[in-house]
Amino acid sequence: MALLRQKLSPIVLSSKISLCLSMRNLISIPVADKLINDDATVNSICDSLTRRQSWDTLSRKFQFLELNDFLVQKVLLKFQQPVDAKRALGFFHWSAKRKNFNHGPQSFGIMIHILVKARLVLDARALLESILKKNEGNSFDYSVVDSLMDSYEVTGSSPFVFDLLVQTCAKLRLIDFALCVCSHLEERGFSLSLISFNTLIHVVEKSDENLKVWKIYEQMIRKRVYPNAITVRIMINSLCKEGKLQETSDMLNRIHGSRCSASLIVNACLIYRILEEGRVEDGITLLKRMLQKNMVLDDIAYSLIVYAKVKTGSITSTWEVFEEMSERGFQANSFIYTLFIGVHCRGGKVEEAHCLMQEMENMGLKPYPETFNLLIEGCAISGHSEEILSMCEKMLERGFLPSCSVFNVAIDKICEKGDVKKANALLTILLDKGFLPDETTYTNLIIGYRKSGEIQEILKLYYEMGARLLSPGVSVFFALIGSLCQSGRLEEAEKYLKIVKDSSLTPCLSIYQALILLYLKKGNRAKALELYNEMMFDG
Repeated sequence: MALLRQKLSPIVLSSKISLCLSMRNLISIPVADKLINDDATVNSICDSLTRRQSWDTLSRKFQFLELNDFLVQKVLLKFQQPVDAKRALGFFHWSAKRKNFNHGPQSFGIMIHILVKARLVLDARALLESILKKNEGNSFDYSVVDSLMDSYEVTGSSPFVFDLLVQTCAKLRLIDFALCVCSHLEERGFSLSLISFNTLIHVVEKSDENLKVWKIYEQMIRKRVYPNAITVRIMINSLCKEGKLQETSDMLNRIHGSRCSASLIVNACLIYRILEEGRVEDGITLLKRMLQKNMVLDDIAYSLIVYAKVKTGSITSTWEVFEEMSERGFQANSFIYTLFIGVHCRGGKVEEAHCLMQEMENMGLKPYPETFNLLIEGCAISGHSEEILSMCEKMLERGFLPSCSVFNVAIDKICEKGDVKKANALLTILLDKGFLPDETTYTNLIIGYRKSGEIQEILKLYYEMGARLLSPGVSVFFALIGSLCQSGRLEEAEKYLKIVKDSSLTPCLSIYQALILLYLKKGNRAKALELYNEMMFDG
């Protein structure tokens, strides 16, 4: 058997080889024929287009032809030169009308590149709008972008095609998609032109998405695409819509000492926003780039660097940076002094903060509302109630009013010290100057009077709240009802309990306790038990 296998094996091997060769020939001949036929078809179509045959003639000539993406793309590439762009577009539209055929993303990409090369921008934009609307539901479908990138080199196109893509997205208000396209392009090494950034910023600004406006502006600077007058105008409009223009302008006046140009305001505002978000390293990097391009002034840049160091929380590091800049000729300003006053106040070093305030004024620098607010808050945290009142008086002398939040902290501390009358008198003065209190302001005062049991003052403040259309909370009603119960004024206490319930507020435990104790004191155990059950039912 072994000998027979040895004798037969060459014959079997030869048969197998012959069979394999035959099979390969059977497979390769149709493939080769298909490629030859495709090339012949492409050449025939191109010849018809070159001889300017009518589309009806072309339809009759190729009525049995089944189009596919590969064949269409080959024809388009044959007509990719600018002089042939119109023919390519005509063929593109003709093939789109063929039965059972739809253009794929790659065919769209090639056609758009051909049109852009030929400066047929309107036609290119129309095709882009068509494919974007077609995929509008798929917000993050990058097939449009990828097809343009894949066919970019083979068509010898220009980067303007990607600018046109983003501008078209902006026109169609596909903002989120446009922003994602920008990031996608960056990853592939492409950057947008100033016109595209301006178009995108303008559309986003009109849609009132101010946060995105600043993100795009940051991205623009980071990609070393620098603004022009149009960019600055759009960004100033954004600041106006946010109500931040005056605030930013005032901040720069404190740094620079005089009015700054619109471009300086915009650039400084961008850095300040980044630092406010806690992205200190990003802010410093962008600030250095702006400084190199003279987009910000030296004193503004130095002041923002100090601010960045303050945001890191290291007072030692901040002083070192400040001293280093001072050796280079940098002069401190109101903004810098206020930063250091804030650092000392937050650290509980109120005396050092007062010294800085005095030093600041000795240099002829003027403190502004934020400076006083920081000192008042610092005094409140440290429990220096007398200094709070003194600082508020100084603030009023300068024509400033404390912020509502800072004043609320201040009167809370003053009331804790038992000086509720002084706090109330100070509020009266501030109200005459145009100060606008809130619910917390009155709540702090009412709680202060609750401790001293002055029910008439509580009632006055309660009705004053109503006159100012401020809604009292449970704390106010507890102070009011508790004081009435202490004075034995049961009917009035019941009246305000009803107001609490009618206001959809849930009475607190202390309100129930005060009323139950008063009912027991009056000998009305049944009513006390009824309230107790109600309290338990309310949880």
